[in-house]
Amino acid sequence: MIDRRYFRYFDWVNFSLTLILLAVGLLFVFSSTYSTTKPFSRYFNKQLFGAITGVFIYFIFCLVDLRKIDRQGYLAYFFILILLIYTFLNGFIGMGAKRWVSLYFFSFQPSELTKLFLPIFLAYYFNEQNLPNSANTNYFKNNFKIRIKEYIFPLIMILVSFFLILKQPDLGTAIIILISGLTTLWIVGLEKKIFIFLGLSVVMCAPFLWQHLKTYQKQRILVLLGDGDTRKERYQLEQSKIAVGSGGLTGKGFLKGTQNKFAFLPEDHTDFIFSVICEEWGFLGGLLIITLFSLLFIRFFYVAINLPTLYEQIIATGLICYLISSVCINIGMVIGILPIVGIPLPLISYGNTNLWVTMASLGCLNNLSIRRFYY
Repeated sequence: MIDRRYFRYFDWVNFSLTLILLAVGLLFVFSSTYSTTKPFSRYFNKQLFGAITGVFIYFIFCLVDLRKIDRQGYLAYFFILILLIYTFLNGFIGMGAKRWVSLYFFSFQPSELTKLFLPIFLAYYFNEQNLPNSANTNYFKNNFKIRIKEYIFPLIMILVSFFLILKQPDLGTAIIILISGLTTLWIVGLEKKIFIFLGLSVVMCAPFLWQHLKTYQKQRILVLLGDGDTRKERYQLEQSKIAVGSGGLTGKGFLKGTQNKFAFLPEDHTDFIFSVICEEWGFLGGLLIITLFSLLFIRFFYVAINLPTLYEQIIATGLICYLISSVCINIGMVIGILPIVGIPLPLISYGNTNLWVTMASLGCLNNLSIRRFYY
């Protein structure tokens, strides 16, 4: 039976913010795929199904005691790595990338699952290394020289995940996994000098890494620096800027955006849905979305720093980092301050795999918020 405290401490504010963002996502998937001949497109119908099932997934991850399934989550991460290898060898190709695994009745992206299970994997691993009962990283920093070997395995796993996803190729998700994983290691107590060493290594290897980027990835970086033809390499970015800028303060009105209605803006219902929001709801609409996400993340940061154990802080940090990174990278690439890397906007962009993983992650965070009162 469900403990009464579950309802007493349930974070209704965060759940409400989640539902609002989910509703906005449905609204603009509808708008970006709307036509007079078929108002309810198959994209909208699939997203509506994903949203309804996503709410159930949210509550499932709210209910379950994460400490009772942490070992299963730890082992599941190895299975996800096998799926990533399978995707690389025999995955379903779409839009020039091999990112999907087909289960006949639907396809999904294994790389999305790494966002959810990597924090659980790291939390279980370090918990087995006798984490302190309180969230105190000084324990690790004071014993760093003795315990350095215990960071090697999770660091290898993070890098393996990064390169497997990068080879699909999916640079955006790979970067998010790297940010989430390294930030979690920093929370656990990995010293700054290791991060400085890794940063310098990346800088020194930059020419080598540049040579191994795909041609289109190089073009996207050059486009950010001002290179490219506006009718070829810069086309998507230019159309996105036009959509964002033409919305003005209050927008052109719902279903009245010309960039997506006349098919000038590619991927308007997926990665560039924020452009559609800005065109139809204007600057105020874009500001509203950013404000809703900010309120959601500020609340979860408050929860994270007040969690009773480092084990729970690891899970919360990993989940929050990937969600914030996704939002920042998506909005940044849409308005032209970051390279286009194909990252969907959580809860809003079309795509059921991303939506389900996001709802599961938010459910886990609400779970941690609830159970911090149990101890």
